[in-house]
Amino acid sequence: MKILVLGSGGREHAFAWKLAQSPLCDALFVAPGNAGTAQIATNLAVAYNDFEGVATAIRQHSIDLLIVGPEEPLVKGIVNFLRQQPDLAKLRIVGPDEAGAQLEGSKDFSKSFMLRHGIPTAASRTFTVETLDEGLRYLEDHSLPVVLKADGLAAGKGVVIAETMGDAQTTLRDMLDGRKFGDAGSKVVVEQFLRGIELSVFVLTDGVNYKILPEAKDYKRIGEADTGPNTGGMGAVSPVVFANETFLRKVEEKVVKPTLAGLQQDGIHYQGFIFIGLMNVKSEPYVIEYNARMGDPETEVVLPRVQNDFAELMVATADGELDKIALQVSPQTAVTTVIVSNGYPDVYEKGKIITDLERLEDVTAFHAGTTAQDGRVLTNGGRVLALTALANSLENAVRKSQEAARTVQFDGKQYRKDIGLDLIRYQD
Repeated sequence: MKILVLGSGGREHAFAWKLAQSPLCDALFVAPGNAGTAQIATNLAVAYNDFEGVATAIRQHSIDLLIVGPEEPLVKGIVNFLRQQPDLAKLRIVGPDEAGAQLEGSKDFSKSFMLRHGIPTAASRTFTVETLDEGLRYLEDHSLPVVLKADGLAAGKGVVIAETMGDAQTTLRDMLDGRKFGDAGSKVVVEQFLRGIELSVFVLTDGVNYKILPEAKDYKRIGEADTGPNTGGMGAVSPVVFANETFLRKVEEKVVKPTLAGLQQDGIHYQGFIFIGLMNVKSEPYVIEYNARMGDPETEVVLPRVQNDFAELMVATADGELDKIALQVSPQTAVTTVIVSNGYPDVYEKGKIITDLERLEDVTAFHAGTTAQDGRVLTNGGRVLALTALANSLENAVRKSQEAARTVQFDGKQYRKDIGLDLIRYQD
């Protein structure tokens, strides 16, 4: 097959890395890709939100299978667009259509979906600029801390946990009246704060059948000990030591099955990944959010543990035949440490030369924000590299990933030195 992956981050490099290992893959393309994907696939100079450009690339390269990595083209309806092209009727696509992608595209939609289908989640109310005063009064009677979420896509930065009433009310005003997140914040979900331990569970579904992929825990805050602003993710670990068999069985029965049944009841034929952000509250799962795609950097620890032929998994998903696949998962632990540019997640620098990648041993460097120029690899984003180690123990995986983070160099390099340490303490 000829396979096209849409996207340019660490998740897409991990997809390409896994697909390149498959004997089913005759030719592999990534649009637009990065310096890492260029080493194992053909990068195409097509933006993933350029639907016409993507369709043209599919025709030019006779693509058989398309995997959509990022959320934005899914929420904007790229699957619907391609399905409307008569000459692309045989194209296999992994990714939900616009209706399914609303699980991520609208926090208000997803909360309503959960309540409608009896899926455990935090209590919440949604407000608009027209109901701002009502929202401010609602906050006055709300317990602290309180969570405020921009309804739409905000690049992983649209969630604020307010510790004081003043911060909560200022944040609500900034989002609705000040349009801090633009159209994404035209609605704001005000949500109960859940006390527990966070993790993510990933489901691959063909619309009827499903496979639960390895769970993961990511680290969202820029600073160690989970301090500072939220980012797209500073690292991840899989498996998660506090997610025992009993808890994961509860997740399947109380969350996964009702979610898939709810989609079917609502007439949404969902083929692709569902990322379920969960809080473990006294051994009970509560859904924080859905995403309509794999997480990043969680993909960089989940896929190294999946032992199946990834192209075969993707074909089965697109063809509605996931029930014919037995998922095989490595018992090893994967840890990824993300190296970011100075200033991230705010204003950051680009174009810094990356060195010492060739010195890495027994670690996979997934490129996130990189570009190749004159034979050199340069930084080209906030999150630059995800350095993944696979080992027989959590301690060894942490050590190898952190050693890799110390080894790679570029001007202004930043990374968290405590990825996985909380889980080591937990298991001790």
